[in-house]
Amino acid sequence: MLVSSYSGVLVAFSLVVAILASYTALNMAGRVSSTRGTASALWLVGGSFAMGIGIWSMHFIGMLAFSLPISIGYDLDLTLLSLVFAIGSSAFALWVVCHEQLPRRRLVVGALMMGAGIAAMHYTGMAAMRMMPGVVYEPLLFALSVVIAVLASGAALWIAFRLRKDAEHVVRARLGASLVMGCAIVGMHYTGMAAANFPVGSFCGAANTGIDAKWLALVVIVVSLAVFAIALIVSMLDVRANVLTTSLDRANSELVQLALHDNLTRLPNRVLLGDRLDQAIHKATREGRQFAVLFMDLDGFKAVNDVYGHHVGDLLLKEVSRRVLTTKRGEDTVARLGGDEFVMAVDVSRPEDAAVLAQRLVDVLGAAYLIDEHSVHVSASVGIAVFPENGRTTHDLMINADAAMYHAKEQGRNGYCFFESAMNANVHQQLQLQHDLRRALDQREFLLYYQPKLVSPDGPVTGVEALLRWQKPGVGLVPPDEFLGVAERTGLIIPIGNWVLDEACRQMRVWQDEGHAAWTVAVNLSTVQLTHTGLVDVLRSTLARHSLDPACLVLEITESTAMRDAEASLAILNEVAALGVGISIDDFGTGYSSLLYLKQLPADELKIDRGFVTELTRGNDDEAIVSAIIALGKTLGLNIVAEGVETSEQQELLTRLGCDVLQGFLLGSPVPGDQLARTLPTAA
Repeated sequence: MLVSSYSGVLVAFSLVVAILASYTALNMAGRVSSTRGTASALWLVGGSFAMGIGIWSMHFIGMLAFSLPISIGYDLDLTLLSLVFAIGSSAFALWVVCHEQLPRRRLVVGALMMGAGIAAMHYTGMAAMRMMPGVVYEPLLFALSVVIAVLASGAALWIAFRLRKDAEHVVRARLGASLVMGCAIVGMHYTGMAAANFPVGSFCGAANTGIDAKWLALVVIVVSLAVFAIALIVSMLDVRANVLTTSLDRANSELVQLALHDNLTRLPNRVLLGDRLDQAIHKATREGRQFAVLFMDLDGFKAVNDVYGHHVGDLLLKEVSRRVLTTKRGEDTVARLGGDEFVMAVDVSRPEDAAVLAQRLVDVLGAAYLIDEHSVHVSASVGIAVFPENGRTTHDLMINADAAMYHAKEQGRNGYCFFESAMNANVHQQLQLQHDLRRALDQREFLLYYQPKLVSPDGPVTGVEALLRWQKPGVGLVPPDEFLGVAERTGLIIPIGNWVLDEACRQMRVWQDEGHAAWTVAVNLSTVQLTHTGLVDVLRSTLARHSLDPACLVLEITESTAMRDAEASLAILNEVAALGVGISIDDFGTGYSSLLYLKQLPADELKIDRGFVTELTRGNDDEAIVSAIIALGKTLGLNIVAEGVETSEQQELLTRLGCDVLQGFLLGSPVPGDQLARTLPTAA
């Protein structure tokens, strides 16, 4: 037999190529399995060529490492046929591992077919030498090489299937697997080469007519490296593109989530609610069913925000949304419209079902909350509109449920109401009034009238009370009773109240410049204004803007306002008193107050409600009540003011009982600021 030898460099290079081919195969398997349709087919074709050329290159580099003491060449046709076997077996391997499952039977059949393909490639490549006489193979080593090819193929298929998904640390796993697969492929090749024996006197029939071994070596090395580089670069770019696509998809999903859900509570927002209601209308129309829209608004939420801050308010809204979700069924929709407004759309068999759910919501939302170590109390007003009786469109259902909710608030809050057609007119009036009030602020339609306050019994003037009026175009003067309720519910009372403070202080500055330095101006303060966090800052800046001594300004708050949240009111009023601004308790005797808190309030003045003054001279108990109030006020060191004085008998009796200051139509009617001096009985 001819003595053969190997080039160590080419043997080592064949191992490197085998490892690269294995890594390329694993990478291609990942690309094929992670794509669908045309992209998957293209990766299958491209991967088959890259993997097949890699295995084929390793085979021929190994053969080129082999040398005999004769000239060697390779038949072109058989060489190309061996390449076809390599590509075909690679295509089959990728096709096998791209399936969702790899049962044992498919793994065994795949290993046999792929091993047969690799063995066919190897021995076809050997036949390309066209040795004369033919190569003599040792049966045992020949069979062993085929067995190694089958086992290596089975291992490769199993590893490729397990590592086909792009997951964390998959690159390191593929590198380790490539080493194992590469060594197995090389082991098969060199076992097959060891099985080949060349009789003495043999010659290579393709030495003169086939491809020169040196040129084949150069072509194989260059082509194999180029194919590996291109395949891996394209694969890496595809991975990056997939990552980018995934990131864009995730970002798009997040944008959709933000666009359709409330950012604070993660509940559906108004847009998504509208779509859900449209779907519910179509479904209910098709099936002849009913569903109800429950419109919820929290009672007292603004006070929580103002007293404890928006952070606590946000936490409260999250807890409210959690409680609402505990009442819903799987198919119901809960949404937050904004602020403290929530909506629930529910399937109902009859309206009574909606009433039961609404009462449950009122009970659940009315229970105490522990928010950031604060015990917080709010309640809920719920309006109910039922499809199709109360509306056949999303817009009508929402408007009518909202109208019913406002009616629930007017009925005392902390309850629910079904929509009735008569509510619509009231809602439209309320919305129009709200719009008109906003316009009145912008167009400066508000003005102040001033009613004098005189030292008992008939002067001199000690100050004035500022009374808000609305000069509505086409209507005339609108009294505050007709619009202040809407202003308080909508929050417009804050900018209106700020304007009143500013205008009253401006007018006070004018009177002081005219010589009335001893006067004070009293401004009424609503509950919403008292609990607003910016009150003290507004007072400070307004007084500074008009260069007024704080003692010139008196804030009148009703007894019920001061007692609604006595502790919070006390804290705010102490800050107001610290500025030097006077505080007057208005309408005293009409509410329920704690004498302990009344004693703690930093008040300077106590005003007796006009209801007692009106009945004062009619021989009833009002004289005794007024006398007791005056005595209480004197004990607390308060200045006593009686309002609503309209007769001389009331004037005389109040003076005798000890009132310090009197106010009423008998002594002076409310007039604009520039007319006040002319209407007074004395300029003092």
